[in-house]
Amino acid sequence: GPNGAPAAEAATASAGGGGGGGGGTAAAGTAEDTAGEVPEDGGRPPRRPDQGTQADPITDMKARQREAGVDELFPFGRPGRPLTRNHPFVFGFYGAIGVLAAYMLLQALTNARSVIVLIVVALFLAVGLNPGVEALERIGVSRRWSVLLVFLALVGFFVAFGFAIVPPLSEQTTAIIHNLTSGHGYLEQLQNNPRLQDLDNRYHLFEKARSALESKDLGTRAANGVVGVGQIVVSGVFSTLTVLILTLYFLTSLPSITGFMYRLAPRSRRARVALLGDEILARIGGYVAGNLLISLIAGVTTYIFLLIVGVPYALALALLVAITDLIPLVGATIGAVFVTAISFFSGLWVGIATAIFFVIYQQVENYVVQPRVMKRSVDVQPAVTIIAALIGGALLGVIGALLAIPAAAAVALILREVVMPRQEES
Repeated sequence: GPNGAPAAEAATASAGGGGGGGGGTAAAGTAEDTAGEVPEDGGRPPRRPDQGTQADPITDMKARQREAGVDELFPFGRPGRPLTRNHPFVFGFYGAIGVLAAYMLLQALTNARSVIVLIVVALFLAVGLNPGVEALERIGVSRRWSVLLVFLALVGFFVAFGFAIVPPLSEQTTAIIHNLTSGHGYLEQLQNNPRLQDLDNRYHLFEKARSALESKDLGTRAANGVVGVGQIVVSGVFSTLTVLILTLYFLTSLPSITGFMYRLAPRSRRARVALLGDEILARIGGYVAGNLLISLIAGVTTYIFLLIVGVPYALALALLVAITDLIPLVGATIGAVFVTAISFFSGLWVGIATAIFFVIYQQVENYVVQPRVMKRSVDVQPAVTIIAALIGGALLGVIGALLAIPAAAAVALILREVVMPRQEES
């Protein structure tokens, strides 16, 4: 009937589907049979027909393009997989870059060492003078005028020292030259000395000295010496001006500098970092103020003693003692030796009395004055002070000795307030 054709077509489609299914089953069986067979060459898969005759990509351009995957999108082949961070080549490359950067940074710091020292000294002076500025601010003076007054006081001290030390130094130099060149001066006394005459007869000392003075190289060497001294003086003046200018700048902008440094800390710890930083700055200022107080005591005491015993140029020598006393460990000894040597020109007993005075005063300063002042200002044990000054002097000389004690105070504060509480909690 009418449904006969569709029924026939359905039967034909069913028969075809079954045949297809049977074919699939046969194909699967063939594949399983093939997989179950053991190859004759010992387990390796059968070789493709064109595998043995494949061309070398180094000599054959088509093989090179085929293996590189050249197409319209990648005319030079498809890129390979990128190297991971754990790859030995990547690790070695970044390691070499890090070593090179560290070496270049070290060389830069070494070449700029003198400039860095000037910056550190200026910052140290600014922090040390900041308590004076804050004291003026507390009585109602603006920070600009406070900085100006403190800076002018610092410059005035150095100017006063120059006016006090230069005239006597010039007079003494003139007197020495006069004594050397006068008719009855030191040279004539040396020539009339019997021992020197005996040595001159044996070794011809005066003749050798005369020939050395008359040599042609003497002028050249003297000129080179004068040029060298001039370079040292110019370098010293330039360094002094640089330190003063940087000190003025740091002193003016110290609140903004400290605020910027505090903002580098995380927000959750910024308040504690600011409190510790303010305490460190206060201790540095206290160290500078305490050191200035000790030097002032040494200068005033020396001035009174020199006036009593009648040593000339007492003010200049007292200022010299006060300035050298700022240097830790050896400064007071240097000033004492120099002043004692000068005092011997005023008489033997005056020199002996000056030596005894400095020995007694240094014992009082080292064991009575300095421990009390430094304990109150920086809160550092005397043994730590000596060790820090020795290490700082070995690293940076006089500048290192000056900076070592406040640095030790800062380290002691951090250890006591940060490290030790963490050790107690762990």
